[in-house]
Amino acid sequence: MTWTAYHNRGETLRAVITASSQRRDGVLPTDVEGVAETFHDELDLLGALVLKWHTRLAGNIEQMLAHQPTDLDEAVAVAWSNTAHELPGVRMIIDHYRAEPVDDAMARAMAKAAAKEHYLLAVMAGRASLLSEQAALRAGAAIEERARELHRTLPPVDPAEAYEEPQVRGTLLERLRAVLAA
Repeated sequence: MTWTAYHNRGETLRAVITASSQRRDGVLPTDVEGVAETFHDELDLLGALVLKWHTRLAGNIEQMLAHQPTDLDEAVAVAWSNTAHELPGVRMIIDHYRAEPVDDAMARAMAKAAAKEHYLLAVMAGRASLLSEQAALRAGAAIEERARELHRTLPPVDPAEAYEEPQVRGTLLERLRAVLAA
C-alpha cells in the first residue's frame, strides 16, 4: 500500500466514522465518498471500524487504569462506556453486524472480534489469566454487560477529574524519621 493510498484510507475512515456518528443507524455508511475506491467490500470496512474501536478501547482502558488502579472491573467498564460515547456510530455498527451479519464470513469475523474484545476486557480487569481463555470470554462478556449498563446512565468520565491522584508517601526511611521525630 502506497503512502497516498494509506493516507486516503485514513481520511475515508475518518469520514465514515463521522457519518456513522451523525446517522446512528447501525448501518455501514458505504455511500461515503471514497469508500468504494478504498475498501474492498463491507467486511473490509467493518474490519477497519472494529480495529479502530479496539484501538480506542485499549487506550481508554490504559488511561482509566492509570487513574483508577484499585477497582479494575469498574475502570474497564467505565473505559468501555467512554469509548462508546466517543465512537457511538461505530459501536452501533459493530452491534448491528454482530447480531445480523450479511454472510458467513462476516459472522465468523464478528464472532472472533467479540471474543477478542471480551478477552481484552477480562484480562485488563484482572478477571482471567492469559491461559484461561473460556473463563476470560465469560468474564469479558459480563464486563461488557456492566459497561453497557453504565453507558446508558453515565456520561463520559474524565479519569483525571473523577479519581484522586494517590498521595506520595515518601520512602520507608523518610516515614520512619518522621515517626521518630514526632
